Formats: sequence, structure tokens, C-alpha cells
Amino acid sequence: MTLQKDSWGTRVGLILAMAGNAVGLGNFLRFPVQAINNGGGAFIIPYLVCFLLMGIPLLWVEWSTGRFGGKHGHHSTPFILDNMDPKRAFWKYFGVFGIFTNVAVAAYYCYIESWTMSYVMHSIMGTFRGMSQSETADFFRSYVDVQHSTTGIPFEAIIFYILCLLLNTWILSRGLKGVEKAASIGMPLLILFGVFLAIRGVTLGTSGATEAHPNANALDGLNFLWTPQYDSLTNPKVWLAAAGQIFFTLSLGMGSIQCYASYVRSKDDIALNAVSAGFMNEFVEVVLGSCIVIPIAAGFLGIDWVKENAGFGMAFQTMPYLFQNWGPMIATVAGVMWFGLLFFAGITSSLAMGTPWMGFMRDEFKFSQKKGAWTFGAVVLAMGLPTVIFYNEGVFDEYDYWAGTVSLVVFALAESILFAWIFGMDKGWKEINQGGDIKVPLIYRFVIKYITPLLLLAVFIGSVFTPAGNNWNEAIQSLFSGNGWPLDNSSLIKMLTNAGLKEQLAAASDEQVISTLKTKIFYTNVARLLLLSLFVGISILVYIAYQKRQKRKHQQA
Repeated sequence: MTLQKDSWGTRVGLILAMAGNAVGLGNFLRFPVQAINNGGGAFIIPYLVCFLLMGIPLLWVEWSTGRFGGKHGHHSTPFILDNMDPKRAFWKYFGVFGIFTNVAVAAYYCYIESWTMSYVMHSIMGTFRGMSQSETADFFRSYVDVQHSTTGIPFEAIIFYILCLLLNTWILSRGLKGVEKAASIGMPLLILFGVFLAIRGVTLGTSGATEAHPNANALDGLNFLWTPQYDSLTNPKVWLAAAGQIFFTLSLGMGSIQCYASYVRSKDDIALNAVSAGFMNEFVEVVLGSCIVIPIAAGFLGIDWVKENAGFGMAFQTMPYLFQNWGPMIATVAGVMWFGLLFFAGITSSLAMGTPWMGFMRDEFKFSQKKGAWTFGAVVLAMGLPTVIFYNEGVFDEYDYWAGTVSLVVFALAESILFAWIFGMDKGWKEINQGGDIKVPLIYRFVIKYITPLLLLAVFIGSVFTPAGNNWNEAIQSLFSGNGWPLDNSSLIKMLTNAGLKEQLAAASDEQVISTLKTKIFYTNVARLLLLSLFVGISILVYIAYQKRQKRKHQQA
């Protein structure tokens, strides 16, 4: 069977696809919340510093390693990394993260994406009309409680999850041209919807104030986000949060960028392409993302309410209620645009998550586009259904922590060391600049070799040894006073042992609470076992592929 060689149709399509990979749900849901919880305007400063010292350098590293791998016929990270240092076989197993992370993240990311599909339908149907704020929040809680849902459609969450996954799989089965077309449609619509909602947020002013919230003012939300609170800059927690957001928003450390870049022609520009995709993402996140959720919520509920209640759930538990204040017609339009925006942001990212699996299966096992896409869909479905059915039991959160957070940092740290210190900056710098439409500033040679790996190491150590209460100053004082380093339950070490849940269990006296906590611990361990099984399974496939390669070499010799 002859396999068609995939390639990008146009440069604009490639940039839109790369930007779509980066522009995701985190731009609109995670960034505003991170800013609110980490000093408002002060968060922007470390955020931009991390973007320049970690985000842009890693974009160049991942684009250049991807194109380098593509020159040698590799379209997934196990053998892209292996090709950069063929003397050490273990690099290809670090490359497993570049497939594992995408499959595991897609498993729960498509679930969030399916919420947006469902909420577009409910916005058109007028489901939220007349609902109070608490009723709107209850609707979401009922939606994700699959076994006891009362949203009107039996097993609605499962139905929309499968529909969303089918749509992703069908587009992926069309190859890069399908991804490119989806990005070419989705990205302009996303920006159009975002601009409309941002204008509404910025111009809302005090018109949403009521007797319950007389001081509500949308401009207070903007002022909080853009007025620096410099005392926050001395808090390592803020810097770690900024670095984490850069990872999340640019899709770094996943392997999807390398896969996309591996289909770029060997002498095509990557220096300008990487910067263009990165800055488009920053525009969407910093400009549009900060002008929608926080200003609109502050415009109706006040900035104090926003500070106390800022969280991921605001998008689904609060925004539909706020839109109703604009009247039935505009509420429907705003609902369709808001959840449509989130859907396009989600699907352009989730499509990128399928390409590493497809590239690997095509390269190593001669899978066709369709076979690669549908096997990806099948694996994601098997991994993802537990996040849907057992959402309240914590399976979703475990996937997000281990696959969507920890593995990103581990992989990015490994690839930055490989690129700068093993592959070598001489070859690496040449690869970045080859065919470049811009000349990369020489200072970035130093940044990529020293600053970026050190920042990544700091992020990793920070996640492993997160101090109690995220209070780094107190932890440092405690260490130097001889009282040790108190770990927070959110630290990687404590998370491994389920310390937080076990503490709650030890303190509980109510039988129902005890039963709930025991159930959550059980499903937490099940989620980790599923993730471990996925990683081991992909590692076995990589080992089999490596043995096949070795066999072919011996036959040719």
C-alpha cells in the first residue's frame, strides 16, 4: 500500500494551524483566572518575561527539532529525539511523552470541548432564560453528574462527548488539509466572536450595576488586570504560575508542534513562523482573553465578587446567567458567540493532539490517514469515557495534573537539554536560522542554552517541592531555621501519596463523607493506572518500531 505524503497547503494555513494549536480554552478560561489569583497587573510582568525567555525560545526549539526530524522522515517525537542523539537509546522513550501527553490530554480536553457544543445548543434553545445565578451553576453541576443528570437529555454529557470526538476524528482522517481547513475557518470566527464580546465587556461600564451589586463596574476588572501590584513580583508563586501559563497556552512540551513542523519543507522559514504563531496566541490571550470574562463578570457582580469566585467554572456556571441581562436576543447571540468561540479554540487545539499519534503510526506501522485517525479516536474514547462518567470522582483532575501539567514540564526540560547540550547549540542555532525570513537575535543563543533550561528546572523543582500554602518566603525561613521544608498537598510528592485526600479522610467523622473520600481515592488510583498503562503501551509500540528499524538496517547491510 502506498501512503500519501502529507504536507501543508499554504504558509497562512500552517500559521493558522499552529496558532490554533496554541490558542485554546486556556486563553479564555485559564489566563484571566491566573491573573486574578496572582496579583492582577503584576502577573502580566512575569508572564511577559516568561514568554520572552521561555515561550519564544521553546517555540524555536520545537519548530526546529520538528523540521529536523521531518528531513529524515520522522513525524513524531520518539524518533525525532532519537535522531538528534542516535548514540543514546533512551531519548526515544522521553519522546514517548510527545505522544502520550497528546492522547491523555485529548481524552479530557475533548470533554470540555463537548461542553461548549452542548452550551451552544442550550443558548439557542433558551435553556438559561429566567434562571438565577445559582440555577445556572446547578445546571452545570447536573450536566457533569452523568449518573444523576437532570439537564433534559439522558446521558447528555456522554452523547456530546462522543459527537465531539467523532468530529475531531473525521477532520483528522482528512489529513493536514483537513486540519488546515478547520483552522482557516475556526481561527477567524474565534477572533470575530472574541472581538464582539471584548467590545461588549469593555463598553459595559456601570450599566450592569444593581441593588445587589451597586458598585459593579466592568472597568474595575480591566484596571485590576492591568494595574501592576509590584509587591507580588517578589513571590515565587506568581512566577511559577506565569511560567505554567506560558506552557499551557503555547502547547509547549506536548510534541504537537514538532509534529506540525515536521511537515515543513527543509528550507522553509521557521523563525518567523514560530514568532507569528506565538504572538497571535498572545494577542488572543492577553487582549481578547482579558477583555471578556473578568470585565463582564465585574460589570454585573463587582470586582470583589470576581476576586472571591474567579475559577474555571465561571465560563459555564456564571456567563450564561450574565448574558441574560442583555435581553433574550443579545443573550442568545452572546451565548452562541461565547461558547462558539470556546469550541473553535478547543477544536483547533485538539486536532493538533491527534497528529503525533497519526505521524508515528504512519511512519512506523504504515497506517493510512484514516486508520491513524480512527485508532486515535478509539484510544481517546477508551481513555476519555472514565473522565466523563467519573468526573466528580476526580478522574478528570488526575488526567489534567499528570498529563496536562507534570508531563509537559518533564518533556520540555528533556528536549531543551537535548537541543542545547547534546545536539549542540552550533547545529541547533543553524537549524533555527536556516531559511529564516528574520534573523533571530544573537542573545537568544545564550537564552536557549542557559536561561530556558534553568527556568524549566525551576518550574519542575517548584512543582515537586511546592511549599505549604504556596508560601515560599515562609518555607525558606523555616528551612534556614532548621524546621525543614513544609510541603503543600499540591506538590508532586504529596500528590503521589494522596496526602490531601488522606488528611481529609482522617479528619472526617460523617459516614457519607468518609465513603465519598474513599471512592475518590479509589478512582484517583484508577486514573493513574490508566495513564501509566497508556504510557507503557506507547513505549512498547516505540520499542517494537525500534526493533523493526534495526531489523531493516541489518537486512540492508
